[in-house]
Amino acid sequence: MGGMVAGVATALGAIPALLGRSMSQRMADTMLGFAAGVMLSASYFSLILPGIDVAETMFGSVWIAAGIAGAGIALGSGFVAWLNANLPHEHFQSGLEGGADAARLARIWLFVIAITIHNFPEGLSIGVAFGAGMENGLSVMTGISLQDIPEGLAVAVALVGQGYGRRKAFFVTALTGAVEPVGALIGAAAVSVSGALLPWGLTFAAGAMLYIISHEILPETHRNGHQNRATAGMLFGLILMMFLDVTLG
Repeated sequence: MGGMVAGVATALGAIPALLGRSMSQRMADTMLGFAAGVMLSASYFSLILPGIDVAETMFGSVWIAAGIAGAGIALGSGFVAWLNANLPHEHFQSGLEGGADAARLARIWLFVIAITIHNFPEGLSIGVAFGAGMENGLSVMTGISLQDIPEGLAVAVALVGQGYGRRKAFFVTALTGAVEPVGALIGAAAVSVSGALLPWGLTFAAGAMLYIISHEILPETHRNGHQNRATAGMLFGLILMMFLDVTLG
């Protein structure tokens, strides 16, 4: 259910593009910076720190807990790096990635795969966070859903700018949001099988999101000379998510 809320938020964000509203590149970069801030804050306050706490309770050692957290982050970021290297996809600015197969796929599906790679760790983090407790899950779900709204708008507007029709841009954006409940279900199922997987799942999800922030979102926001606004958006998103985590979690 939490993953579905985030997926619907992505589609809601794309509605203005369907209605013909435009968005400046400056605003798009600011919104993407906000998304990065929310994800960065969620990674640490809602995933890494609870993961360390759970591992320390399980094993009675802060050293083992820190080691598990480091290994989980490395595995999560490595997994998304592998997806990024092996799945053909296309970015709005930097072009084709993911091997020779990219040239044989329709461009719209290349965009779909790129955004899906981005959204899957968000859904995963929601599912794993609910595994750590209802309050923790609610804070992560709320933060991710809030940043999915401007993110969905930015994606839909970018697709329109690439020449796609408004309805197709809305449909593609909504389709990419559908991966979030799938990721949430996988994350929740994994930590439900064994409580011992909970610290690994929390830090794995954090590592996946940290990779997306560094490799995808922040470089995108700095390509067009709007890095100051993007940084301000990131700080606002980070503070908002931290506030939600402290007050709700």
